[in-house]
Amino acid sequence: MDIQLIALFTAPATALIALIYGAMLVKRTLKEEEGSDKLRQIGKAVSDGAMAYLAKQFKVVIPFMVILGIVIALTLGTGMAATFLLGATFSAIIGYVGMWVAVKANVRTANAAIKGLNPALRVAFGAGTVNGMLVVGLGLLGVSIVYMWSYFSFIGQGADAVAKSATNVLVGYGFGAALLALFMRVGGGIFTKAADVGADLVGKVEKGIPEDDPRNPATIADNVGDNVGDCAGMAADVFESYALTIVAAMILGGNLFGLKGVVFPLLARSGAILTSILGSFFVKAKNDKEYPIKPLIRGFMVSAVAAIIIFMGLATFLLNEPRAGYAAIMGIVAMVALLLITKFYTGPGEKPIVGIAQASRTGAGTNIIAGLGYGMESTFVSVLVVAAAIYAGYAIFGFYGISLVGMGMLATTGIIMALDTFGPISDNAQGMVEMAGLKGKAPEVTGNLDAVGNTTKALTKGFAVGSAAVAACSLFATYFEATGLTTIDIANPRVFVGVLLGGALPFLFSSRLINSVGRAAFEVVEEVRRQFKEIKGIMEGKALPDYSRAVAIVTTAAQRELVIPALMVVSMPIAAGLLGAQALGGFLGGVVVVGLMLAFFMCNTGGAWDNAKKYVEDGNFGGKGSDTHKAAVVGDTVGDPLKDTAGPALNPMMKIVQVVALLVAPFVIQFIGK
Repeated sequence: MDIQLIALFTAPATALIALIYGAMLVKRTLKEEEGSDKLRQIGKAVSDGAMAYLAKQFKVVIPFMVILGIVIALTLGTGMAATFLLGATFSAIIGYVGMWVAVKANVRTANAAIKGLNPALRVAFGAGTVNGMLVVGLGLLGVSIVYMWSYFSFIGQGADAVAKSATNVLVGYGFGAALLALFMRVGGGIFTKAADVGADLVGKVEKGIPEDDPRNPATIADNVGDNVGDCAGMAADVFESYALTIVAAMILGGNLFGLKGVVFPLLARSGAILTSILGSFFVKAKNDKEYPIKPLIRGFMVSAVAAIIIFMGLATFLLNEPRAGYAAIMGIVAMVALLLITKFYTGPGEKPIVGIAQASRTGAGTNIIAGLGYGMESTFVSVLVVAAAIYAGYAIFGFYGISLVGMGMLATTGIIMALDTFGPISDNAQGMVEMAGLKGKAPEVTGNLDAVGNTTKALTKGFAVGSAAVAACSLFATYFEATGLTTIDIANPRVFVGVLLGGALPFLFSSRLINSVGRAAFEVVEEVRRQFKEIKGIMEGKALPDYSRAVAIVTTAAQRELVIPALMVVSMPIAAGLLGAQALGGFLGGVVVVGLMLAFFMCNTGGAWDNAKKYVEDGNFGGKGSDTHKAAVVGDTVGDPLKDTAGPALNPMMKIVQVVALLVAPFVIQFIGK
């Protein structure tokens, strides 16, 4: 059978296998018992808040996407507009369904913890795997649909026409996925951190009550926020990285190998989906005494090794070019290195965490100083890995090698996303166990799952930033292909201005999001204080707080901030294009360099402050309620909007400016020039 026909059927078939496997896991999750009436009530409050938030967000986002789709249709053609809307729709489905499953699984995980580790791990990881299967399944299915359309529309004109048609309109698919991811990241990040900061500042610092104490009016909003930020936001973010690396590899591979280069990423992604499914079967604790991180690592390693074998096999026998496999393997190695670096700088009990906790003994000021120092150091080390991966990819196979590094970094996306979503599910489960007052095995099991979940969330943030940087770099390479440029002259004042503007954009973008969290958190703090003052009997446990009021406050605040950041990111590359193609190239370089470093710095610093606080809460340096603890809470509060709002939102921002530049490049060349 012809290679293009093999890809034509294999890629969508594999995507459907992933979606069917995800559907089976949904069915298995929903069969689990929700537990006592009190657990059900808590679970329903979190579920209702999360889904109401997303429903309101889509009311803001959908009109914006439709209008932009019409603009694209009028300027770039209906094919580009259709793929733009397809990418946005799939991204929205992933965010919505993934979060829906997560909020159904958290209460079931809490109840399963009564039986022991394996039942709870099975529920939490199984539901997390649904998110992973949605990302890889819909990501590959969308690209496959575009390829099939191009095949049946242009095959009569030859293989080159099929390749060119597919790769051209796939840029629209990536743009739709990226822009929707930005909305999900921005809205979810503002929601989750405004609720978290408000709950911590009044609950922990002022009232001295635990994080998930049911007496805290913001505790339900905090649990809702874990889902809208870490489930919906992260899934949409990684989905567009997944889609964009396929697009970049297809564009550059098509230029080098023709149709074989276009179908190689499709078949490689098909194989990687199967390896993620394979790895998920190895996530099972041997007994209740085994620490939960071990089975998770086993599953990941099985998936990674199998992906290496598939990449090398396809590179050797399809492309007849082993260098393509070597470049992809460099991506897998870089991804593992980033995970290890992130674990060292943000993991519980690691040297930087202990150092920050110890610095908290002399107050919040020294806590923040120590956190900033370690965060800056981690940025340098992380950037070294990304730089080495990009350089190695280029040395192995030029710009195409860079795109394959991105493919490699995202080879284990299915299981990585399962690990990420496992975090908020286990976090919510631990909170529900505490709020429901469950005894026996449950507190210990969910406490261990939550500790591991915090680690996996931090690790996947490093993975997301690194893969976003490589994806953006891959798209940067395609910009040179689109414009015909071979170099850009940084000594040219217009180019240098472009670099400066690009470097400044991540700061402007981040400042907007951080201030948004601050404003929303202020409203939450005032509301929580009001309830403690006006609703008699909350502290004694004789009266319930008004949880819905805090949820409504952060939902409204998140919606206020959605559109302006998106307009900012879409309009800035268009404005830079008025300086010419080279200046726009400089702008793109500035965005990637500064955006990458700022994202690593904010995610790692915030994660370190968070785990330093938890280290103190575990009984070190005075434990809960001590002055050291209060100082650590302040550091964690400062880090919250960094690690969960602004830092992660830079990932889609870096990629959107690259895609917009690709879309406007023909107009820049035609009307402005190089």
